[in-house]
Amino acid sequence: MYHAHIYFELEQQALASRIHELIRTSRSDITAIFPLVNRLVGPHTKPMFEVHFNDNRHGFIEWLDAHREGLSVLIHPVTPDELADHTLHAKWLGEVLPIKEEIF
Repeated sequence: MYHAHIYFELEQQALASRIHELIRTSRSDITAIFPLVNRLVGPHTKPMFEVHFNDNRHGFIEWLDAHREGLSVLIHPVTPDELADHTLHAKWLGEVLPIKEEIF
């Protein structure tokens, strides 16, 4: 299982909504997609929305990279070691953003 966090600035809400809708309607390989979170939550330092997927067999990561329109994306595995998931094992598309490691 993997999580993708798609980050945006508040003034980019329309763009984030468009990408959210594109993922929701175009990708049958995702297992969950959550609403836009317009505030800081958990270890994240920007507003974001979250997508869950099992693996990259269907090329979701490459598709997301081609459709993220400049937004930063954190992709990480889901294991019991959340700190390592969000740091050591993280893959970034676009700008690497800080993560609040003290949350873990």
